[in-house]
Amino acid sequence: MVKNVFGRIYIGLIMLFLYAPIVVLIVLSFNNSKSRAKWGGFTLKWYSELFDNSIVMDALWTTLTLAILSAVIATVLGLLGAIGIDAMKKRNYQIMLGATNIPMLNADIVTGIALMLFMVRFLPLGFSTMLIAHITFNIPYVIFSILPKLQQIDVSVYEAARDLGANSVKAFWKVIIPIIKPGITSGFLLAVTMSLDDFIITYFTRGAGVNTLSTVIYGEIRRGIKPEMYSLSTILFLMVLIVLVMSNRASKKQVK
Repeated sequence: MVKNVFGRIYIGLIMLFLYAPIVVLIVLSFNNSKSRAKWGGFTLKWYSELFDNSIVMDALWTTLTLAILSAVIATVLGLLGAIGIDAMKKRNYQIMLGATNIPMLNADIVTGIALMLFMVRFLPLGFSTMLIAHITFNIPYVIFSILPKLQQIDVSVYEAARDLGANSVKAFWKVIIPIIKPGITSGFLLAVTMSLDDFIITYFTRGAGVNTLSTVIYGEIRRGIKPEMYSLSTILFLMVLIVLVMSNRASKKQVK
């Protein structure tokens, strides 16, 4: 009984430290006063001014386009990679599994600088280099979302489809894809989340005049925080929260 009480208090304190700053941020986005220490009444004017800001709106459009496009491409490449890894023999399987883990464990700043140095040699920095960078760091997350589902497939199901007259392509689309669909969905949503959340790699691989929400917020903070940034951060938090909820639901279906 005592352990349960202390456990709940401990969890409550952790949740408080994690989410109290976010709650304060959300409250300040509705504060009519520019002062962070004084409540000036409820208002939506900071959201109105935010949507009237062309720089922020361009960054929002770039962020969403980058996240969705990179997630779609990474999901396709990750699916093919997961199928290839799953078909390997044990030794090669372990080697490829370790190689796929490296980008996930590597520091973002190392990955960002490495991608920048590589891309600047062949391409001018801009949206295309950002897209390639996001696809690169999203692929491992997609692979590790799909791979467990592939390992659960009963090979006899695929063979039965072939025996019933389906060719390899039709059997793949009609039998394999529906089975691993929860893993594909989970990987896609996770890729969208990672792309929305990224700052360091985006900062190093973007070109002049190309901004995402994270780089806009960083630039504004250096010049002084405006109330519109509270509204922008609130919207960004809600976007990531929605994607995470969808990803968790897809993961639960994958486990079932």
